[in-house]
Amino acid sequence: MWTLEPGAELIVSGAAWRIQSCLPHLGRVTLVDDDGESWKTSVSELIHRPDCRPSTRTRRDLPAADRGRQPKAMDDLEPVERTIVMLRMEHLCEVETGYRSGGPLAALPHEPRPQYDPNTTTLTQRRLAKVQELRRAAAEAPTQAKSNGLHRVSLRTLVRWDKGRGKYGPVGVADDRWLREATGHQISPELREALYAVYAEAQHRSKMTMREKERLIHQYVREMFGSADAKSADEQHVEIPSYDTLRAIWREWFGSNGARQRYARSAAKAKDYATGRHVVVHRPGQVVALDTTVLPVKVLENVFGDPVSVYLTLALDVYTRSIVAFRLSLVSDTSMDVAMVLRDMMMPLPMRPDWGEDMEWAYPGVPGTVVADFAGHKVAGLPFFAPETVTTDHGAVYRSHHLVEVQRVIKANIKPSRVLRPTDKWSVERTFGAIQSLVFGILPGYQGVDTADRGVDPEADACLTVAEMEHLLATWIVKVWQNRRFGSYTPSWDPSGAHSPNSLFAAAMAQGGFALRIPSAELYYRLLPQHKVMIHGKRGVKINNLWYDGAALDPYRGELSRRGGRHKNKYVIHRDPRDPCFAFFQDPRTHDWHTLRWTGLPDEGEIPAFSDARVREAMRELRRRGLAPKADTELLPVLLALIGKNVPVDQWPTQLSKKERTEHAREVAQAAAAAADRPTGSTTKKKAKQEAMPPSVVAVPTARAGSDDGKVVPLRWKERAQQGEDAVTRERRRRREAAVPEQPSPPQELSERLRATSFMALPDGEFDDEEPDQTAATIEEESSQ
Repeated sequence: MWTLEPGAELIVSGAAWRIQSCLPHLGRVTLVDDDGESWKTSVSELIHRPDCRPSTRTRRDLPAADRGRQPKAMDDLEPVERTIVMLRMEHLCEVETGYRSGGPLAALPHEPRPQYDPNTTTLTQRRLAKVQELRRAAAEAPTQAKSNGLHRVSLRTLVRWDKGRGKYGPVGVADDRWLREATGHQISPELREALYAVYAEAQHRSKMTMREKERLIHQYVREMFGSADAKSADEQHVEIPSYDTLRAIWREWFGSNGARQRYARSAAKAKDYATGRHVVVHRPGQVVALDTTVLPVKVLENVFGDPVSVYLTLALDVYTRSIVAFRLSLVSDTSMDVAMVLRDMMMPLPMRPDWGEDMEWAYPGVPGTVVADFAGHKVAGLPFFAPETVTTDHGAVYRSHHLVEVQRVIKANIKPSRVLRPTDKWSVERTFGAIQSLVFGILPGYQGVDTADRGVDPEADACLTVAEMEHLLATWIVKVWQNRRFGSYTPSWDPSGAHSPNSLFAAAMAQGGFALRIPSAELYYRLLPQHKVMIHGKRGVKINNLWYDGAALDPYRGELSRRGGRHKNKYVIHRDPRDPCFAFFQDPRTHDWHTLRWTGLPDEGEIPAFSDARVREAMRELRRRGLAPKADTELLPVLLALIGKNVPVDQWPTQLSKKERTEHAREVAQAAAAAADRPTGSTTKKKAKQEAMPPSVVAVPTARAGSDDGKVVPLRWKERAQQGEDAVTRERRRRREAAVPEQPSPPQELSERLRATSFMALPDGEFDDEEPDQTAATIEEESSQ
């Protein structure tokens, strides 16, 4: 019920209006705001306005505990206070009905008592009897009666409790002092200034305790506003609360004191740039978190079979928690790896031979046959889409010029997370922890969270290769992770439902549809780093000191590209840095992509074709026969390590360390990854696989591994091996020349020296190979000396 009397306050459209006069017989009301502006309207208009309500500051029907605040409830009371309220309710029920429970269905044996029998007594008589009963109980047990608030109950108290119970329920019986307004700490302006001054000083200094900050507050007040314990009237007196009060105020205003000083300063600085807004993710692909970590499981590299640590790059859709793409690499992530991960999340994942029908595409709305027709192969049940925003950390790889060009091509925003704001990328960090506890922890070769929890020899326990680990992760993601029920990350529109990444993606397809956009094969070439070069008339193009050539350059040899701007008259060549054997050129006229071969590669047809499975099979057979990489006649990689550098004796093939072997394996793995990323329709796909095979095998049997009648076929890169041998020869020649910088003159013959120094010189006729004049001149010269 509204009270439209003069002085009452109404809230209209968020503004306060006070009633100046009200004429109920005419239905007219005059209101005045805080600025003195009057507004004349009708009662009907005020009642039917949805944005008009009585102010809680002047509503007399509200209790004191509800004025200016939200209504009180039983949950606001402490357990002891709720017990007292229920006791008061029992007394009121007995006064009203004669039963403590409120009705005869749960009556006690002695109920109703004669003084509370509603058939023989009035309500006032029962209230007076209850007052006498409570006073006698207070006289017998004063402490208990005082704790329950029943020691001073009167007739008016029972009437007030009864009215409160009728309006607000059991909470109307509660004492308003229990729910009084929490005004906080009342401090003076001088003390407020001192607190903020000490807070600014504490950010600049080293970390201090609250006791030390309290002393600084006292010092600031004493020097700026006079002594805190001033006694004379001339001195200003500023009251400083106790240490406990100051500590509570500091914690309420500035937070706890548990942060490290370095991080506290950066967090305080970040508040100056905070907007106070946050992004609500409500659809797949809106925000994708990208991060790289070291795989906590030791695996075997594919060349030498040594246990190594690999890097796991993960792309997680924040809305559905779907792992849309991942990569394993032997080196830390580069801009090319990040670009390929972004490409993978836009491409449908192909089905693998050992995957069953339960792992195929099964999302409603788009049949699997339609997706398979677009992709050209059967598609696994993993979401794919074009990302809108990609959140990364502050690595230099994400700020490179290549990634800037990649985000322009795929039309996505790659934004680094805020400093010291784990909420920007917490989802992918939690996913790393979940995968570690669900999969990695039970695999052989697991290293634990730190060295103290590590096993005896994780490297010796490693049994999975990089390819096998990649296949294991892909199978686990599609079959387990995408169907795993969420614990606490349910969507906002169904917080109590059971959802998984697959079900959320299916629900998003039903809500907003699904854009079936599969990138073409050209996307691989467009994501490669660009090089602006000139086309040489005979040699082709030069990129990073390597020459590339092909028939596609013939129409443009010696011609300018007619491009303007910074790279005027130059052509754009794309190259995969993971495999420098090939470069890619887009024809300016037909816009077709062509492959340029490195001129240092052997001719086509000299390298046998091997698949990845055949190479792994051959390596296992070689390791079984004990053909370890010890000499250049057994395996080629030891000689390939000599390319591009001078080779000292301690780095000869038989002296290669484990670190150098690992580095060479990384180069081979990068070349294999580049070959796998090339489009299937490319003419150089087969050649790329041939070039990406591990160069550690001298000869591979043409028959199945393990047979004795297999013929031996020589492997590739004879030129590189010969170049390694030439490098050793050149190094020996350089050392000999460095030892003797100048060519020494030949020594004199014995007969010539005797003839030059002896006074009994032999006749000239006995030395037919010498001229007489020259011998006499030599003797005369020696005599003069």
